[in-house]
Amino acid sequence: MRVYLFLRGFLGSNAMILLYYAVLQMPLADATVIMFSNPVFTALLAWIFLKERCTIWDVVFTVFTLTGVILIARPPFLFGGELSGIEGDYTNHIKGTVAAFAGAIGAACTMVILRKIGKSVHYYLSVWYYAVLGLIECVIVLFILDEWKIPSCGWDRWTLMAIGLLGIAGQTFLTKALQIEKAGPVALMRTMDVVLAFILQFLFLNRKPTWWSLGGALCVISSTSGVAIKKWYSSTKNKS
Repeated sequence: MRVYLFLRGFLGSNAMILLYYAVLQMPLADATVIMFSNPVFTALLAWIFLKERCTIWDVVFTVFTLTGVILIARPPFLFGGELSGIEGDYTNHIKGTVAAFAGAIGAACTMVILRKIGKSVHYYLSVWYYAVLGLIECVIVLFILDEWKIPSCGWDRWTLMAIGLLGIAGQTFLTKALQIEKAGPVALMRTMDVVLAFILQFLFLNRKPTWWSLGGALCVISSTSGVAIKKWYSSTKNKS
């Protein structure tokens, strides 16, 4: 069980680090959309490692998700050289897309591991592994990159502390939710992160989403919602 807890902490912290990096390289909402495509990959990984059933609908949802990611990334060989709504250099946008996509895979692996662990360990122990391994990894990376410096006094420090507290709180609630509720409804509720990301980006960063981003978000939300509803329906049908 310790191996699963270690993998949960390592993969979960890596997924969060990749999400933070993606947010620095591309619009907040775009990074969030790609990151929270993970329920689709969770279904595929559960089919591979947990021997759960994979249907044609899972394949359709995966195609929808990849389509959404492409609409957000907008590679020039498909959309031409003139791209609107890209923050900074397009190379950074691609880096952010790759990081968010890798983070989605990492988050999907974490979900499968949490499902494997189930209620055999207390949910706080799972969160503890996530926090400690994430701290160790961040310290090592900061020393390697020679970026180990204390942020400026005032707002920066308060913001970093808020990120840490809210992040741990989010992981705690997610882990507990997966223990007391089916993965389908939990994944369905988590799609609200995408909606909130667009709203908060507009309110606090004064950035309007492009039609491409909205289209990609619609594809991803549709596919993740479809996966959640299908799993929910299947489990309810099996019980009845």
